[in-house]
Formats: sequence, structure tokens, C-alpha cells
Amino acid sequence: MWFLLGLVFAVVPLSAWGLLARTRQAGPTVGVALAACAGLLVAVQHGWVSAPRADAHLLHVPVTALLIAFGVGLERHQEGPGGSEWARRRSAVTGLLAAQFALTLCGALLYVLTLSAEVPPERAVPRLPAGLTVVSESSSCGSGNCYRLLEIGSTTGLTGEGIVRALGRPHETCRANGWLIDRRDLCTGVTVEGGRVKLYVTLADLVG
Repeated sequence: MWFLLGLVFAVVPLSAWGLLARTRQAGPTVGVALAACAGLLVAVQHGWVSAPRADAHLLHVPVTALLIAFGVGLERHQEGPGGSEWARRRSAVTGLLAAQFALTLCGALLYVLTLSAEVPPERAVPRLPAGLTVVSESSSCGSGNCYRLLEIGSTTGLTGEGIVRALGRPHETCRANGWLIDRRDLCTGVTVEGGRVKLYVTLADLVG
């Protein structure tokens, strides 16, 4: 069900442009751009592209609306104003896109309100340099955040200090987990415990 709903949201702008396009030049060009946006959104939905899903949906609506507005303006410059029938279609498309934006915004707000503690995604774990390997991995949640903890070893005989230098993370670094909506702190750092090097990734609670 969610797949079908996501697919509908992805192709709504493309369908809307199909109702408005009037020329063989701008029409296909804008259509290809909208199809690319739809494909990218579907890829994010399936996890084929690493990106925050809620943010991707929220960005998809204004970006595709701007593409449609650009296409309308370009065709108006080429062909002049549309007729009364086209004006009726334009009004219908405007209402459709406004409804999509409202539903997406409500969904984004609901997403924020229901954010809870969760283990950082695997994509948040930085890629290890050549010669380093994961010895063990664990994850859990505590007070204020959840984490992934990886013990890092060397396949080339590096000492603990050498592994730390190879990781190139002298200080903990933090960033927002999402682009627009999910502003929880996602932090990455390295610790040394009893000669064992551990790489950690933590994701703070929404109200941590």
C-alpha cells in the first residue's frame, strides 16, 4: 500500500504536466525532467538512493512545481496564452498540486511528531580505509540517544594508535540526520578502550 501511495505521489506532477503541455519542444523536455524527479523519489523510497525519505518527499513537491511553472512560462512565450479549455485544465492542475503539497506537509509534520529513538542507519557508518576491518558490531539505545558501536581491527598489523590515525577522526563530528525535517544530531567518533579501537555513531532523540 505504501509503495503504491509513494508511486502516486511521485508521478502526480508528471501527470499534471501531461494535462498542460502544448508544444513538441518544451513539453517533452519538461516531461523528461519530471520523470527523472519521479524516478529519483522512487529510488529514495526503496533505499536505492541514500537520502532522508520525508525530506525527499517535501522537496519533490516544490521542485516539480517550479519545473511545471517553467514549462508553462516557456510555452506561453512560444505559443502565447492558452485557450479557455487550457485555462480550466490549469486551474485543475493548480488545485491538484496544492492538495499534494498540503498532504505532503501534513505527512511531514506527522513524521516529526512521531519521531522516536532509533538506531542510526547503516548508511551513517563511514566507509573504512583500506587495511581496516570490522571485528565486531553492536547497537543499542540509552538515555538520550541510540548508537552503533564497531570495533575496528587492522589487516596490515597496525597498532591501536595507527588505526586511530588511519580513521582520521581526531574529534567527534556531528550533523543533522536529515535535510529539512529530521534535525536530530547524528554524531561519529572514535574511542580507545583497553587498546581496542571503537568507532561509534550516535543518533540523538528528538527531545534529547
